[in-house]
Amino acid sequence: MKSSVLVLPKYPRKGASSRLRTYQYLPFLEKMGWDFTVRALFDEEYLDSLYNGKGRSRLKMIILYLYRLMVLFKFKRFDFIWLEKELFPYMPAWIEVLLNWFGVKYIVDYDDAIFHNYDLSSNRFIRRLLGNKIDVVMRHAYCVIAGNEYLAERAKLAGAKRVLVIPTVVDHHRYIPRKETSSGPLTLGWIGSPTTQKYLEILLPVFQSLTRQYQFRLLLVGATPEIKAKLADIPVHIENWSEDTEACHIQEMDVGIMPLEDGPWEKGKCGYKIIQYMASGVPVVASAVGVNTAIVSGSNSGMLAIDFSEWESALAALFSEPRHRHQLGMSGRLAVERKYSIDSQLLRLQSCFLPGLATNE
Repeated sequence: MKSSVLVLPKYPRKGASSRLRTYQYLPFLEKMGWDFTVRALFDEEYLDSLYNGKGRSRLKMIILYLYRLMVLFKFKRFDFIWLEKELFPYMPAWIEVLLNWFGVKYIVDYDDAIFHNYDLSSNRFIRRLLGNKIDVVMRHAYCVIAGNEYLAERAKLAGAKRVLVIPTVVDHHRYIPRKETSSGPLTLGWIGSPTTQKYLEILLPVFQSLTRQYQFRLLLVGATPEIKAKLADIPVHIENWSEDTEACHIQEMDVGIMPLEDGPWEKGKCGYKIIQYMASGVPVVASAVGVNTAIVSGSNSGMLAIDFSEWESALAALFSEPRHRHQLGMSGRLAVERKYSIDSQLLRLQSCFLPGLATNE
């Protein structure tokens, strides 16, 4: 008999966190005998508005929250609820507590430090009312899935019963490694979304310095056209992001970058850009922040940088050494196959739904 799971991601498949932490696993788990009903909280219209920087309709938010509440009234039909982050953002964890009180087993997944939206909020009222909200959600969960050790440690401190660290992964069969470098100008690449392109601006002095030494173009996948004005005098090419074309665009890159600020929010990130570059055999330069350090160092897939000088030195070294780029790229690809692919983590994810198999790590 199949076990039935109500899946409650935050976004539809277009949302990166929901797609990577939930949707991409479902076809594989279904083949293993699980039955899923998926109901995202927000729709594509909301997500497009978020990416475009438009205002959010309060009426639309209320309607979406009410719809999720109606979905939850059907909890008795399911063996488990698989939840992304929280049921209702910016509301207390009353429903999660009630589900636990009714004996509902819910698994909750985190790939961002969203608890800092509350405990580090600039709004004093939010800090007082919701500062420990995510701790409550974690404590009442059947199992907490954390994308890195920073998130897992928070879950353990919150008193979560079962905590399992599962990195963000890719379906590595979708990514074809680069076999040789291009003959024209080098391509320095970045992939992301409008909400993360702010980190690119940090490296403006580095890009400007490198243009005086090397011929290269900056390929940005998923950025908005406005970034061109902020990266003045840099040869920038922007491609719209789509799930169908992202792997092809990464293949065009000679080096992939993941710059970050060094803050509490960034420590919760799971290094997905790095893993995509690695899956494509593209060497990486990344900020030495959070899980970036463990991924790059543990895979020998690239170089880490702390300041402008280290960023410029790392990129210059890779620009000058095509053989070294190839070696790092191939090391990254092997690491993805071993640790950062769906194939490598599927059984561990399934253990979250089975009694006694997922334990605190």
